[in-house]
Amino acid sequence: MNGAQALMKTLADAGIEVCFSNPGTSEMHFVAALDSEPRMRAVLCLFEGVATGAADGYARMMDKPAAVLLHLGCGLGNGLANLHNARKGKVPVLNIVGDHATTHTQYDAQLQSDIETVARNVSPGFVRTSQTTAALCQDAVDAIVAARGLPGQVATLILPADVSWGEGGQPCPPPPPAPPQPADAATVQAIAGLIQSGKKTALLLGGHALREPALMAAAHIAAHCGVQLLAECFPTRMQRGAGLPPVERIAYLAEMAGVQLATLEQLILVDAKAPVSFFAYPGKKSYLVPDSCQVHTLATPEQNAAASLEQLAAALGAAQAQPRLQAPQRPDRPRGRLTAPKVCKAVGALLPENAIVIDEAITSGLMLGLMTAGGPRHDLITLTGGAIGQGLPSAVGAAIACPDRPVIALIGDGTAMYTIQALWSMAREQLNVTVIIFNNASYSVLNVELDRVGADEAGPKAQSQLDLHGPRLNFAQLAQGMGVHAVRAGSAEDFCQALEYALAQPGPHLIEALVPESLAGAKRKLLPWLLKSLPHLPQPVAQALKRKIAP
Repeated sequence: MNGAQALMKTLADAGIEVCFSNPGTSEMHFVAALDSEPRMRAVLCLFEGVATGAADGYARMMDKPAAVLLHLGCGLGNGLANLHNARKGKVPVLNIVGDHATTHTQYDAQLQSDIETVARNVSPGFVRTSQTTAALCQDAVDAIVAARGLPGQVATLILPADVSWGEGGQPCPPPPPAPPQPADAATVQAIAGLIQSGKKTALLLGGHALREPALMAAAHIAAHCGVQLLAECFPTRMQRGAGLPPVERIAYLAEMAGVQLATLEQLILVDAKAPVSFFAYPGKKSYLVPDSCQVHTLATPEQNAAASLEQLAAALGAAQAQPRLQAPQRPDRPRGRLTAPKVCKAVGALLPENAIVIDEAITSGLMLGLMTAGGPRHDLITLTGGAIGQGLPSAVGAAIACPDRPVIALIGDGTAMYTIQALWSMAREQLNVTVIIFNNASYSVLNVELDRVGADEAGPKAQSQLDLHGPRLNFAQLAQGMGVHAVRAGSAEDFCQALEYALAQPGPHLIEALVPESLAGAKRKLLPWLLKSLPHLPQPVAQALKRKIAP
């Protein structure tokens, strides 16, 4: 075997079954080796950000890494944003980056770059350049072990061309994954004592704590002890729907998150971090936990969240408590002129069983959580790292991970253009994905942020940077050009008909929803003043306003 062939067998033996690739000349021996390993599926992506985002979506659903193949430092740079999202989501990804042959680097050729420095932005825990064919497979095993542990991480293995083509490669068997341990007994007892103190307490759930076993244990504790259940703002993967415990997500807008946290005296973290605002704003706190609230940790991301919560429930005598579960409930089908809330309502009305919902709708998805809360059980994937352009690639990965489950991706028009090439991969792989694009011809969230940061009155040049008119994008035509069945809808009736068709027929499909901005005109002008007033309003009034704006 050459190095690439031995590496391919090592990956397959470790359970890595998919490689999302955007290769170049340096990776040709790896590409040729794909045919030597029948257990490896190769998925071509036409942009590196699609490959990295697809690996992220795949791993979120499979709880194990896929491989990504990128071309040199420039290819890694193109894929960096979605590797950032994977890092923030603690998602396991094996990131293989081809490099020039070790004998060639001294000449500083046109594509020569410092790959390790670039990779450390998204792989702080593991970056290694394999130096010899003999060492390659052990390097790969070390990368796999690093990626798939808790917390998951992006592990970057840099593969020089001559290490790949060199003869004498030896596959290396991977060790079995080490099972994560729960919180120790002393921590469990200490947290139990805090909850029994009678202070107003919330459990903040993130990561693996938002899967069914952990959610049920947390719901037993909530029912028995009266604690509140909260979820991180942008969960990596959250299981929700009828029959599961309802959990309120921390709001994106810091002022609204402040309303959610204002009365708490204790916040207990379970595979989560204390809430902070996405950005800094003049005169506002970045750390959102009230000064009067103490923060404690039950389980770190390195620990088994479900087992920790189950042990806490036992320590509190809550294991037999009757948990509060979400009742089945669907909204009626919407009618009339199409708006973003009506799209969310239609998704709630027609959501199929066991769906995977990917939410990168930005401002257009404000009502999605409310409209799907009582629908059939589903998994929700969100924009964990905040780097837009994740949704379409994530849908590719999720659909490959779970081919028997329908994938519905709700995407804003601005973010869709970052990784629009994902549509081609969906068509090529014949994936069961329904993409919904909210075409409101605006970077709507940035119009809101322009007011929130206290910037001066926006003139025509500033406004032009946040507007997508002239020309207005036609996503149906873009999708058709990449082999995806696509239609446009301007009425609620047309949208429902299109969604029913898409869910009944093999995918992929795209529905372009022609909608006005959700936050525009008087709403946008009033929002900054309303947000400023929230801390000064009576708490019941502030909470009611929060639920009205962003349920």
